[in-house]
Order: sequence, then C-alpha cells, then structure tokens
Amino acid sequence: MKLRWAALMLVLVLSALMPRVVMAQGNQTPGQKKAGALKQNYPNPFNPETRIPFTVGDEKCEDPGRQFKVSLRIYNILSQLVAIPVLQGGTGGVAGGVKLVNVMLTCGDYVAYWNGKYDGTRNEVASGVYLYELRIDASSMVRRMLVTK
Repeated sequence: MKLRWAALMLVLVLSALMPRVVMAQGNQTPGQKKAGALKQNYPNPFNPETRIPFTVGDEKCEDPGRQFKVSLRIYNILSQLVAIPVLQGGTGGVAGGVKLVNVMLTCGDYVAYWNGKYDGTRNEVASGVYLYELRIDASSMVRRMLVTK
C-alpha cells in the first residue's frame, strides 16, 4: 500500500513539473493550415466522467465541405491505450455515441465524452494522470487530465 501512495505522489510531482501544454499544435510546418485545436477537458480533475472539447479545421472554415480524419485516444502515463471516447451529440452528419477512431468530420466544434472506464469493460480507471491525444489528418495534439477518487 505504501508503494502505491509513493507512486501516486511521484506522478503528481512529475505532472506539476510538466509544462502546461504538452504539445501545442502538433506537427505543423510554416505555411500549413491549422488542422484544429484540442481544449482542456472539463471537469478536471474528474470522477467518474469527463468531456473533451475540440475543434476541427481552422477558425475561418474556408472549405466547409472538407472532411478531416479524426481520432481521439486516452493513454495512461505508461503510454498504454486506456480508452477511446465517443462523440457527444450528433453533428456534422455523424451520430452521437460513435467511437472517435478515424471518423470523418467537417470543420467545427465538437465534444467527446469519456465515462472514466477502461475500454470495453465496466471497470473504472485508477486515480492518476492520463493523456489524451487528438489526431486530425497528420496533425497530433496532446493534453493531460487528472482522475481523482
């Protein structure tokens, strides 16, 4: 039991030392259009569920018919896949409740939902720091979140 507390304290100390934004806008080169934005989940810290807002496409949405390939995944600090959130609501011609893996979305604002459980099980994840990664076409963005019990 003491080792678990020590591991939790280590994770909390390391997360405090990490920069506020792990990766800003992903793999962008100069002149490349912004593929989207990943926002902070809310509530954070959370127990047992959270929502993750994100934007697909640039602010102006110059090509509203363009489709982007979007994936959102949640990892633990060991980089192991924990869960795949679902799209909340139904927008952009995609039904709500669809897992966000290679989903084709048009530009706009979206919200993903995660119930705080391991993918495909009824087991809630342990307290700690988790990372969520949004991939839009070839661009990748990462943020962190905290689960508390």
